[in-house]
Amino acid sequence: MTVTSLILLLLALGCLGFFLGRKRALASAQGDMRRLHSLPNYYGWHGAIMAFLPALLFVTLWSIAQPLLIERQLAGFFPAEQFENESDRILLMADVRRVAQGIDSAVVAGALSADDAIALNIADDDVRARLAEVGVALGAAVTAEVLQAAQSYRELSSTGGLFRSIFTILVALGGLAYAIKLTHADLRARNRVEAVVLGLLMLASTIAILTTIGIVVSMLSETIRFSTMYPFADFLFGLTWAPTFQGNSQLGLLPLLWGTFYISFVAMIVAVPTGLFTAIYLAEYASPRVRSVVKPLIEVIAGIPTVVFGLFALVTVGPFLREYIAEPTGLGTSGSSVMTAGIVIGILNVPFISSLADDIMNSVPQSLRDGSYGLGATKSETVRQVILPAALPGIVGAILLAASRAIGETMIVTMGAGASAKLDLNPFEAMTTITVKIVSQLTGDLEFNSAETLVAFALGITLFVITLGLNIFALWVVRRYREQYE
Repeated sequence: MTVTSLILLLLALGCLGFFLGRKRALASAQGDMRRLHSLPNYYGWHGAIMAFLPALLFVTLWSIAQPLLIERQLAGFFPAEQFENESDRILLMADVRRVAQGIDSAVVAGALSADDAIALNIADDDVRARLAEVGVALGAAVTAEVLQAAQSYRELSSTGGLFRSIFTILVALGGLAYAIKLTHADLRARNRVEAVVLGLLMLASTIAILTTIGIVVSMLSETIRFSTMYPFADFLFGLTWAPTFQGNSQLGLLPLLWGTFYISFVAMIVAVPTGLFTAIYLAEYASPRVRSVVKPLIEVIAGIPTVVFGLFALVTVGPFLREYIAEPTGLGTSGSSVMTAGIVIGILNVPFISSLADDIMNSVPQSLRDGSYGLGATKSETVRQVILPAALPGIVGAILLAASRAIGETMIVTMGAGASAKLDLNPFEAMTTITVKIVSQLTGDLEFNSAETLVAFALGITLFVITLGLNIFALWVVRRYREQYE
């Protein structure tokens, strides 16, 4: 039974627990609701939680522990020195899992019978060809050791899955029985349920915090490794970006930083006026009917995948700028440029700024507008001298958050700005950003043992510091000036 099927079964048992818990509580009160400590639904939720939550926790722990235990069992198929090297061990186990999953797919598709999968032999079968018949592509040749380990992996996974299903169902039934046994009129079911909900809320917030800490720690650790292989001062202040993967690379940050800020600057020139004027129109001038149509249409832009914007930059905006502006003025001959990426990223950020600014301006008290009109101000004067100053902290925060989003954009830059890392003022020349180079340095099957690969983590921590600084500044602006208008 798969994990998904098991969770669906646990949900069904949870529903059963809800029904039985509620029924048991009503029966113990003999139909008199006043005798119950909590409402009947709380007893139902208590039964559902006891049936579902412990079993779900058990499944989670089992799913984490099973691959680790199986990996230890498979160590005997390979030479000891291969498992001593962490990189080799990770690659070996990745190959084993790919082959095992490929064999499973072939059995499901009917290309292999269960007996053929067990008897599959490297000597008389082309494993890659057999698996390719069902659409499973293996990049590397399958060795005899990997094939044997994959077959053992399938057997151990199947056995582990069977025991996991049995024990999970037993835990769920045990929790359900225990909940029913505890259920009586005096049970503080509401207190128990609310304690569980509080614990789940605390767990969610803890996961968010730990995720941030994990991201920072992982990037910092690899950045420290990078600093031992490449002079960090040369990275921070170098003017040339030329990785070679054969040594003697020049990994200067400044060309990438310049391209990132240049493209983001152009994007904000496009996004800020357009988004802000759109918000002013929707909040102060548009009729309710027009607003109900225009605002959803603008916000549709935010739901378009960035790869679609990248294609738009590649086939429409870039050629247009090249043919009608860059070539006639002698500024460039390429469709990939800072201007191309900046304009498209700006269009992407328009609904982000307009939506936030619109909500902020709508939150300005109507009494401020009425007071301005009462003093004889026109609508435009009220917008300029009352509404915008009152909403300014929130608008500035929205602009800074949009700027951090522009700095982190990757796909549009890849398709619209090119991959040239250089210091240039010409907006019609191809440039690149930090995010694009992070992707390019980690593309392919590369080991984290060279400066050319580890530089991606140094770039990542740099980008993280920049966007974190922008977000902190935005929050500071909002909190610093909010009280003036409350």
